[in-house]
Amino acid sequence: MANAKTKVPFRGTPEQEKALLAAIDRLKDERGALMPILQEAQEIYGYLPEEVQRIIAKGLNVPFEEVYGVATFYSQFTLNPKGKYKVSVCLGTACYVKGSGAVYARLADELGIQGGECTADARFSLDACRCVGACGLAPVIMINDEVYGRLVPDDIPKILAKYKED
Repeated sequence: MANAKTKVPFRGTPEQEKALLAAIDRLKDERGALMPILQEAQEIYGYLPEEVQRIIAKGLNVPFEEVYGVATFYSQFTLNPKGKYKVSVCLGTACYVKGSGAVYARLADELGIQGGECTADARFSLDACRCVGACGLAPVIMINDEVYGRLVPDDIPKILAKYKED
């Protein structure tokens, strides 16, 4: 069993904040500026933590709730950091029928996180997806770009061990 869930602290750098403020300054007078600013912010930080959303809200002189509403509405944005190893479990029909729900549950248990979260050491993040196009290998997970198929929950500790070594 993994560690208890802890929030990964925000660790923005002065260079990142400078880049974000420059993007806000460059785009703030354009119609519909919020979306491109959020996109640039996510490129800069890798995700959109509350602290970054508040900087954007202040820079655009709009309520934080407006920024948060857009950031949570569109699936392209993520509010949580991604780990060095991005674990994605296919929950599409073929994978789900063959047991990906149990594989997902085992991953969450082993990592000590839920979907959309990142381990406190920023090594792993866990997400579900709908299809990776490997239905013949169901159930499937991906860790970064590596595909693992025909899995059972007991395969998970051995797979994760490979990524814990480096």
